[in-house]
Amino acid sequence: MKAVFKIAGFALVLALAFVFGFTSRDIWAQRMPSVTALRALIDPNSRAQQSPTELFQQQYNRILSETEVEVRPDKLKYAAMSGMFASLGDPHTNFLEPLDADSLKLETRGDFVGIGARLGGDPAGARIASVFRNSPAERAGLKVGDTIIEVNGQSTAGTDTDSIVKQIRGKEGSTVKLRVVRPKTSQPLSFTIRRATVVLPSVDGRMLADSQIGYISITGFAQPTPQQLDQALDDLMPQRPIGLVLDLRGNPGGLLDSAVKMLGRFVSGKQAVRTQKRGGEDETLFTPVGFERDIHVPIVILINEDSASAAEIFSGVLQEYKVATLVGEHSYGKSSVQNVINLIDFSSAKITIAKYFLPSGRDIGRKVDDDGEYVSGGLQPDVVVHPSPDEDTVFGEPAQDGQLRKAIEIIKSKNGRSGQASLTPYAHTGAG
Repeated sequence: MKAVFKIAGFALVLALAFVFGFTSRDIWAQRMPSVTALRALIDPNSRAQQSPTELFQQQYNRILSETEVEVRPDKLKYAAMSGMFASLGDPHTNFLEPLDADSLKLETRGDFVGIGARLGGDPAGARIASVFRNSPAERAGLKVGDTIIEVNGQSTAGTDTDSIVKQIRGKEGSTVKLRVVRPKTSQPLSFTIRRATVVLPSVDGRMLADSQIGYISITGFAQPTPQQLDQALDDLMPQRPIGLVLDLRGNPGGLLDSAVKMLGRFVSGKQAVRTQKRGGEDETLFTPVGFERDIHVPIVILINEDSASAAEIFSGVLQEYKVATLVGEHSYGKSSVQNVINLIDFSSAKITIAKYFLPSGRDIGRKVDDDGEYVSGGLQPDVVVHPSPDEDTVFGEPAQDGQLRKAIEIIKSKNGRSGQASLTPYAHTGAG
C-alpha cells in the first residue's frame, strides 16, 4: 500500500513540475497560461477540436513568448486584424489603426479643434497650403505660403507633417505659439493663436471670370457638406449665373446620407439609390422633400476616375433625372456601401454591408482584369473630355482646364451663346 502512495506521490510531483515548467514562461511574462495549449499537449486529439479563436490565441501567445525579435502586442494584434480583413478580397473592407480611424472620423464629421489651416510638407517644417475662411488662422494673419518652423518653441525641421498637425491641435480655447517664415520677409514672424472648433470646408463656390457662370467645387461628402452647398448657392444665385458647374473630380465620396440630402436641393422626393444586402434585403432611399432650390439654369458636373462612392451617387442620380450633363472621364465605379464600427481601443473596422443601384437599376460596379487594370464600370460621361497631355491642368482655372472649358461651352450653347441668362426657366432637360 505504501508503495502505491509513493508511486502516486511521485507522479503528482512530476505532473506539478511539468505544469510549472510549461507555464513558467507565461507567468514570467505576466499573462495567463494557455489552457488550450496545455490540453493540446496532453491530448493531441484535442487539437482537431480547437476553435479558430483558440487556435489564434495559442499562436498569438507563442509568437509573443518565443519569437527571437521582441514584438509589441498591439502591433501583432493590428497586423492580425488587417490580415483578416484583407483576406476577404474586398478593397473597401479594411481595418483602421487608431491614427487612421481618427482621420476617417475627421473626414466624415467635418470638424476638429485647431487653427484652421491645411498644411503640406516642407524640409523646414510645414508649409501652409490653405487658410480656412473665418478660422483662427485667418484672424491671426497666417497666409498661404507661410512655413511653420516652430511650434510652442520647438523646431519643426525634419518633422513629418502629421506630427506637426498633432502639436498644433489641442483643447478648445487653449493657445498655440507658432513661428513662421514668410516669403519676401527677412525675419521670422511669431503668432499666438487660440484654438477653436473649425469646420473643414468641402464646398467652395465662386463666379468664373468673364463667363457669368457659377463654379462649385465639392471635395467630399461630410456631415456639414449639405449646409456648405446651401451657402455656396446662396452666394451665387443672386448674381444671376447663366449656368452652374459642379466639380466633383478627385472627390472620393463620404457619407451616403449627405449625398442624398444634397440631391434634395435639385430633385424633391425622388428615388436616390436602392441598396441590397447580402441576404437580399432591399432598402430604397429617397431625396428629402421641401429642400429643392430654385435653380433654373443648365448644370454641368465634372467627373474623372477619382470621383467615387457618394460622388458617383450624386452625379449619377442627377444624370438619370436629366438635371445635369456629365463631362470628363468615367468615374471610379464604387458601388458598395460601408459601415464603420468603432472598437474599444479607438481603432475601427470598415465593412461592406450592401451594394447600391441607381434609380434606373444601373449597377456601376468597377470591373478589373487580372492585373487590376480598369475594364469597365463607373459613370460614363455624356461628353467625354480627356485632359490634354500638352496642358499643365489646374482644376478650376479655365485657361488650364480643358474639361472646365468644355463645361463652359456647353452651358453657353444652352443659353444661345448670348452670355445672358434666359428669362424662360430652364426645364432640366439638358443632358446630352
